[in-house]
Amino acid sequence: MADLKGIPIEVERRPVQSGEKFVTPQGFTAIRDGIKRSHSSMPFAPGTKPRWLRAPLATGARFETLRQTVREHRLSTVCEEAHCPNIGECWNAGTATLLGSVCTRACRFCAVDTGNPRGWLDADEPANAARTVSLMGLGYVVLTSVDRDDLPDGGAAHLAACVRAIKVANPKTAVEALTPDFQGVLRDVETVVDSGIEVFAQNVETVERLTHPVRDPRAGYRQTLNVLEHSKRHRPAVLTKTSLMLGLGETTDELLQTMDDLRAIGCDLLTLGQYLRPTANHLPVERYVTPEQFLELRGAALQRGFLECVSGPMVRSSYRAERALAGNNCGIPGA
Repeated sequence: MADLKGIPIEVERRPVQSGEKFVTPQGFTAIRDGIKRSHSSMPFAPGTKPRWLRAPLATGARFETLRQTVREHRLSTVCEEAHCPNIGECWNAGTATLLGSVCTRACRFCAVDTGNPRGWLDADEPANAARTVSLMGLGYVVLTSVDRDDLPDGGAAHLAACVRAIKVANPKTAVEALTPDFQGVLRDVETVVDSGIEVFAQNVETVERLTHPVRDPRAGYRQTLNVLEHSKRHRPAVLTKTSLMLGLGETTDELLQTMDDLRAIGCDLLTLGQYLRPTANHLPVERYVTPEQFLELRGAALQRGFLECVSGPMVRSSYRAERALAGNNCGIPGA
């Protein structure tokens, strides 16, 4: 606030740019879109994306209603935080990914803000999440938590509380929990698996060779496999799910090996989608995988025994999650 001859003048603040530090409403520092801007940041290469990379615009009465509901109840959504291209389609279909605002990790593919929340939690979030699911009329909800390495249990108890609140208010709503890896602490995995969920998801994100630098150093390929394996052993009736991004430099042989590794630990569901670079500070796209190649990989996954593999250029881990067991690649054209 400045003043001119004793008259207060509100100074307009410059919007925070991608890669810059900012102070959150809760008072801690974070980095916009997760990755710091640096001299090594590679600019976007000129040219257009392939014709098949087109997402529906985020419009429609249903979308606007859901957005207003989310704002009213102070909920963060990974749909927005991670710049998901499918937000219009998913929200218009009545599916929203709740939770998530500032992540303690800085994976080089992800546009969620990064920082250290220093233990901050919204105590009203379980009740707000349950109320929002009721107002949205959701039959299936995906609860996603950013990594919260600042919390002793990685946020497991808070996520479980959200699940239980939703189940009390909406007993017919199926819940999928897309969780952190909890630094491999299996008792924290059990906390979430025991909360009443139908699906437990933890994303391996990429093949083993590319885990670093794609993922934060605190994440790990084997750590994710261990988390998924323990979830399945602890409660076999709960489906396990994971997701990979394609176009980061992986080979077909590496993808097939990853499928074998996942089936060896009993993973039930797999999603495959095209990596799209969110900002110039993130990893560049190495290649664009064609819809035909995605269908071939889906066939390979089904041959290996996955209950379903949702595979396509615009697929994300929560894409049409409520239709994952329909057996038709969630209705993706050409499947």
